[in-house]
Amino acid sequence: MKNVSILVPLGHSSLPNIDGALHIFTETNEMLNAVGRAPMFDVKLVGLSKTTSQRNGLYVVSPDYLISEVPKTDLVIIPAMHGDLPKALELNKAFEPWIIQQYNNGAELVSFCVGTFFLAKTGLLKGKQCSTHWKFANAFRDMFPDVKLVDDKIMTECDGIYTSGGAYSFLNLLIYLVEKFAGRDIAILIAKAFMIDIDRNRQSPFIIFQGQKTHEDEPVKKAQEFIENNFEERITVDQLASMFALGRRSLERRFKKATSNTVTEYIQRVKIEAAKKDLESGRKNINEVMYEVGYSDVKAFRTTFKKVTGLSPVEYKYKYSKVAITA
Repeated sequence: MKNVSILVPLGHSSLPNIDGALHIFTETNEMLNAVGRAPMFDVKLVGLSKTTSQRNGLYVVSPDYLISEVPKTDLVIIPAMHGDLPKALELNKAFEPWIIQQYNNGAELVSFCVGTFFLAKTGLLKGKQCSTHWKFANAFRDMFPDVKLVDDKIMTECDGIYTSGGAYSFLNLLIYLVEKFAGRDIAILIAKAFMIDIDRNRQSPFIIFQGQKTHEDEPVKKAQEFIENNFEERITVDQLASMFALGRRSLERRFKKATSNTVTEYIQRVKIEAAKKDLESGRKNINEVMYEVGYSDVKAFRTTFKKVTGLSPVEYKYKYSKVAITA
């Protein structure tokens, strides 16, 4: 039996994360019972207060226990925290020593979406891989440069710590945990019951590339703007370095530091983002889109597109096009 502690943070946190985890683990126990097996999860809500107001008082969640009443647990679930993230982290800092103590005592830790920010704040993710919502990837890297963020992954596992990507991808991590602790057969039943796409492991198709312009390096910002305004042309690193009076190595170093992308990666991602929008509109075929974003080699375009999105151009068009596929 796994003792599961689902945290109920103060402030505005993800109710779907909290109730979804409770529901899926509870349903897993019922399915195990139906096939003559013992239940796997003893699930409790654990908080800092006996009643926790959520969404500005629209909901109230009453944890089963306070952290002071849970000396030991096996699995800690950290939901996403919304609103002003630094304030949310500060508001819930009393959880931190308890989480660290539980991990040191052998508990495994699970964070959903931007709950990874809170987990990283404990220091337990230092040097480890993790995932979070792709929309907050740049902010996460700025706050926690010593953590290895893999923003294309839906979930990660490292040394008893699990993280999930954005929004409802937490369901995929829950299915993964059900499979790990209760078996593949039960995980399949749960996936079917909740209609969750089992074995989905990338959030790349959902990423909207918005660049990273919160830095203060003006020459790099100008280089980014030039790329974004001229993505259909062939742009080289040497060309950009010359335009902005920088040495090639200096530009590459500063660009990577400011944007978390190399110059070449940034050019590719801007081109692919433009291609995605064209494919979504459904009015152009694959070759037309390829040429319009500055590619002339079909293989290179397809390889880069799949590297960035996790799907081929045709697969992406099928998934997101507004009209029937024409190519």
